[in-house]
Amino acid sequence: IQSKTRLQAGKGYKNLLHCVLTIYRKESAMAFFKGMSFPLASITVYNSVVFGFFSNAQRLISKYRYGDGRHPCSLSDLTLASMLTGFVSVGLGAPVDLVKIRLQMQTQTLLTGKSVTLPSSSSSPLSPSPLYRGPIHCISSILQTEGIAGLYRGAGAMVLRDVPGYALYFIPYTLLCDLLRPDDTSTPHPCSIWLAGGLAGSISWVTATPADVVKSRMQADAQLRRKYRGIVHCIVHSYRSEGVQVRNNSPLQAAEMERGKDGARPEPGTPHPEHTVSSQTLQIWPTPTKPMYD
Repeated sequence: IQSKTRLQAGKGYKNLLHCVLTIYRKESAMAFFKGMSFPLASITVYNSVVFGFFSNAQRLISKYRYGDGRHPCSLSDLTLASMLTGFVSVGLGAPVDLVKIRLQMQTQTLLTGKSVTLPSSSSSPLSPSPLYRGPIHCISSILQTEGIAGLYRGAGAMVLRDVPGYALYFIPYTLLCDLLRPDDTSTPHPCSIWLAGGLAGSISWVTATPADVVKSRMQADAQLRRKYRGIVHCIVHSYRSEGVQVRNNSPLQAAEMERGKDGARPEPGTPHPEHTVSSQTLQIWPTPTKPMYD
């Protein structure tokens, strides 16, 4: 999960292997579990509500349409129940995903009164510290700076991911389970359930990945250094920078592509764009010896 988030919304990663090695070398093996405490603490409630809502939605739809809650659902019934489940998952999962991504992507933010030019060398006299000390502090900071709406930043992109994504998960899962049952009266074998769940999950994520990239970039876009004005702006900007391969590229790769279009090189003595900060904030990646987590 850490590598997926860094590739979708991070900087300087060429591919999955390079991302994994970079995180390990600079932040230790524990960095792969950064931001996971909040999702792990809430995953039981989340899954219970989502899957429970899907089952109850099927019963209510069957009872309303056929007069019997145990009547088998048609394809349109499954589609409606799945899409409603997607909306419920956004309401529960958007804040959890936001906190997870902010903790995984956080950089140090120092308030400065004027523009700052960083030296070319890797050493810096500044001692970096994490922006968020943990999930509770992250939630508190977001509420103070962005309000309740800040916890649901990227929720629109999450709707684009989860509403069709859950439909493309539950429908194949239900159909495969029915197909793999020996007869209509028996229940599927556990191995059949595992196979159906794995295939359905693969189908769902292949189609949901582009929307997931937009969601990750919107949620990683902090208020002090906001880059995207909305979902459409994020999609257009990402497409113009990276083309149809946007789901595989990181923002740094897009910046390199834009700077390299004319093949121009900076004049000697000119600070590199990555070393110059002209706003009132200065972001610094943490030193390898000090990982950003509690």
